Amino acid sequence: MHTSPQKKTLLRRPEVERRTGLSRSSVYALAKEGKFPSPVSLGPRTVAWVAEEVDAWIEERIQQRQAAV
Repeated sequence: MHTSPQKKTLLRRPEVERRTGLSRSSVYALAKEGKFPSPVSLGPRTVAWVAEEVDAWIEERIQQRQAAV
């Protein structure tokens, strides 16, 4: 029996910025430092982020806040 892979959703930069509250430059700077998910290339000048990875990053920030309290 063949199981289908889990569907992945890709987010373009404006949606990543909206979800995270980060600016464009912050998204790229954090990704370069390995502190934010790296984008996936969709073409020569087009990238997107895996929604599940962005959501996990957001959840990690929430967990860090709760651990600090």
